[in-house]
Amino acid sequence: MNTLKGERIAKVIARAGICSRREAERYIEQGRIAVNGQVLTSPAFTVAPSDRITVDQKPLPVKERTRVWRYYKPAGLITSHKDPQGRPTVFDALPDTLPRVISIGRLDLNSEGLLLLTNDGELARRIELPSTGWVRRYRVRIHGDMTPEMIAKLAQGIVAEGIRYAGVQAVVDKKQGTNTWLTVSLKEGKNREIRRLMEALGVQVTRLIRISYGPFQLGALPKGGIDEINAKILNEQLGGLGVFIPPPRNKQRLKKA
Repeated sequence: MNTLKGERIAKVIARAGICSRREAERYIEQGRIAVNGQVLTSPAFTVAPSDRITVDQKPLPVKERTRVWRYYKPAGLITSHKDPQGRPTVFDALPDTLPRVISIGRLDLNSEGLLLLTNDGELARRIELPSTGWVRRYRVRIHGDMTPEMIAKLAQGIVAEGIRYAGVQAVVDKKQGTNTWLTVSLKEGKNREIRRLMEALGVQVTRLIRISYGPFQLGALPKGGIDEINAKILNEQLGGLGVFIPPPRNKQRLKKA
């Protein structure tokens, strides 16, 4: 076994679509990963192409070509493979014909809209890195008004519950009775960021829909619908990340109402 050259074990597992790199490191801590029959105890381990890797005593699957899907996540689903409270998850709702996928980023229980899914854990990690700088846009309905002063505070950045949030851009789209619709754009994407920012301004979010993630748009995808992004578009949009995706032999499009 070559421990001087090769790739980190967690990276190899993530690329195979088993899980994210961070999850792979947890698997190693749990004693679930072995290389050439030796159970690993540390993620600080490199593997060569000839090494035999097993996860839960099963061979690591041969890496498929990278694939990415757009999914319209409905409200009421958890973006997790398992939920300790037994709530329905995004992955329970996906078509059985999909391979094992993971999400690129998350949407909380009560949020809806565009969720990107991929079979490549390493790609998911790279897209999620702050250095990628992809903007996420949301349509946000709040109960109350959004004043120019509040918009200016959002743009400057806010400290809420001891957490510093970088500036976000908010634009008022329309008023509907006591409600206001906004378009909010941000890069950080911290946990429940928009909801906490609005609470800090004294208004409540009553609906939150992600309409884009970087170059990918929700478009006219129906709620609960899923659509694979073709390899040509992926290469155009991911080329800046050094990603090349070979075209499929057969085109595939999946939807679920």
